Amino acid sequence: FEIRVAGLLQQLSWERAVGPDGMRAQEVLARISATCHAAVERQYRILNEDLLPALAAENIRFLKRDELSASQAAWVKQYFREQVLPVLTPIGLDPAHPFPRLVNKSLNFLVSLEGKDAFGRQMSLAVVPAPRSLPRVVRLPDDLAVAGDYHVLLSATIHEHVSELFPGMTATGCYQFRVTRNADLTLDEDVDDIASALKGELFSRRFGAAVRLEVADNCPRHIVDYLLRKFSLKEDSLYQVNGPVNLARLLSNFNRPRLRYTPFTPKVPAILQKTESMFDALLAQDILLHHPFESFAPVINLLREAARDPQVLAIKQTLYRTGADSEIVNVLAEAARNGKEVTAVIELRARFDEESNIEVANKLQEAGAIVVYGIVGYKTHAKMILVVRREENRLVRYVHLG
Repeated sequence: FEIRVAGLLQQLSWERAVGPDGMRAQEVLARISATCHAAVERQYRILNEDLLPALAAENIRFLKRDELSASQAAWVKQYFREQVLPVLTPIGLDPAHPFPRLVNKSLNFLVSLEGKDAFGRQMSLAVVPAPRSLPRVVRLPDDLAVAGDYHVLLSATIHEHVSELFPGMTATGCYQFRVTRNADLTLDEDVDDIASALKGELFSRRFGAAVRLEVADNCPRHIVDYLLRKFSLKEDSLYQVNGPVNLARLLSNFNRPRLRYTPFTPKVPAILQKTESMFDALLAQDILLHHPFESFAPVINLLREAARDPQVLAIKQTLYRTGADSEIVNVLAEAARNGKEVTAVIELRARFDEESNIEVANKLQEAGAIVVYGIVGYKTHAKMILVVRREENRLVRYVHLG
């Protein structure tokens, strides 16, 4: 949605825009909408009819507001007042406070109200953004869980106590929603400094044009229509769901070994088990690693050995998605500090990892490596390593291709 659907929505203004498949953007969007609506409906049906009952059978429960016992409700109320309430910022909607700009894919609540606030103002609607710092799933203490794992969702906690945010008023409804925005970055290939230009674009990603609206399926029609108008979206961009609007945040770490798959340990090829030096093994034969069934560790070992081998002169590598604290980046930085000629081709435009890749580039440059940003007009997606080593007065090249 953030990239493909957003791009198709932009194409709607091009009256005769036809893709390679001969379909217009409107036709493609209609098919995407039909497919995604069916997939989302099936996704929540599996959640409610299969996964949650199966977890409940193991005494792992996600309690709804009306399922809380008196003692559990008291604990949730205290948790709300101590951990949630202090970081919430309710935004009343009136002529002086228009609808706020909400961050891409953030959890929010639209609250319908009756009465007057502390200033004597009469408001009918307010928005309550849920800070990303708050956990979406809260585990109840063991003494309230009846020998199991009991949880309550942040959305249920806020819903139950939302009236406390509006002294003197009564909340008549509280409806979770989430908006997905265009997150594609527009970058002029003619800029002098791609890294600096990209940094300037990263913040705008959070507030691009809306492309999808997700709301709870109990949200009244007039509230749904209000949100669609505010985000300038049509009906086919609306997804009404029977559960949390972001299932990815529903993940919890249950300490139930019996319910987990047996851990898989990747193998190391026999030749590498018999040889201490990666260079000796590669001189003997080419080696094929089949990931994830075979370990990636030999690739790290090759880089580490190259970084510390006095006979190695240069290491050249492409990087697409990695982090500043990754083992590969640390080894490349070590090699540069050890006097090796280290060159890293970093693809800054790896979607949603741009900021991380800028950090990687800075870290390697500070260590003394040469960093380049690929070829203008292309994305460098290849995974390659080239190690140049002096052996018996000649230069030998060792290559990893992924």
